[in-house]
Amino acid sequence: MQTLRTPDDRFDDVPDFPYAPRYCEIPDGEGGALRVAWVEDGPRDADPVLMLHGEPSWSYLYRKMIPILVSAGHRVICPDLVGFGRSDKPTRREDHSYARHVEWMRAVAFDVLGLRDVTLVGQDWGGLIGLRLAAEHPERFARLVVANTGLPNGEQPMAEDWWHFRKAIDIMPDLNIGWFVQGGCIQQLSHGVCAAYNAPFPDDEYCAGPRAMPGLVPTTPDDPAAAANKAAWAKLSVSPTPMLVAFSDSDPITGPMAAIFRREMRGAQGVDHPTIRGAGHFLQEDAGEELANHIVEFLRR
Repeated sequence: MQTLRTPDDRFDDVPDFPYAPRYCEIPDGEGGALRVAWVEDGPRDADPVLMLHGEPSWSYLYRKMIPILVSAGHRVICPDLVGFGRSDKPTRREDHSYARHVEWMRAVAFDVLGLRDVTLVGQDWGGLIGLRLAAEHPERFARLVVANTGLPNGEQPMAEDWWHFRKAIDIMPDLNIGWFVQGGCIQQLSHGVCAAYNAPFPDDEYCAGPRAMPGLVPTTPDDPAAAANKAAWAKLSVSPTPMLVAFSDSDPITGPMAAIFRREMRGAQGVDHPTIRGAGHFLQEDAGEELANHIVEFLRR
């Protein structure tokens, strides 16, 4: 598998992100290795909070939340998905599959970090990947937090805005990742923040991951990932693992999933689920502090 590695100096001027990256190597599935990055803070002996980002962001998305969770005594771990952030970037769209992304994050979380008693925080693809891990390795997880995400199996219609996003990211000749993140926010992002989201991608050669991910979402029942997602949903729906459903009120992509999670997940019953007002798809940008405080309270209970 051919990969690219973003030069370190691309991250020199990233604002408000003082966390030194850590690295590991995992199998790429083709006999080679991939370097995966993550940032971590908090006491090593505390139960871990694993926060997974989505498309087309990176662990920088959680910068407003990490200090709040750490100050409450939690160990926070935020990996960069393969193809994003400081992690290696396979150069062909065909190198990316839903199953591979699940396996790559499994290898990091369990084989490398050995995480147990995990609280998952998953947004966008972070939920699509993280919920698969939680369903397939329930012994590793103590709590689940779903925030503007889903677990599509090809039987539910996708939002019209999502189809527009999928088409745009497929045909746009040069991707401006910061522009796409801004499109998922209510608040205006600063020039420095937009530049931080662009930092992992010096040019379009590095963008196979962002270009591939929308096409990996199951939109038909015969999609390669549909059966595994359907099985994962069936397991999670009867799981007693507590689940916090923390969606924003202004997400045209995944908004309808909030009511479905609250209604159909056993672990979500009896939990006080917040609706975060005035936040878009990337609620970590629009209301990261509020989301973090809801998670702290959930963990406290």
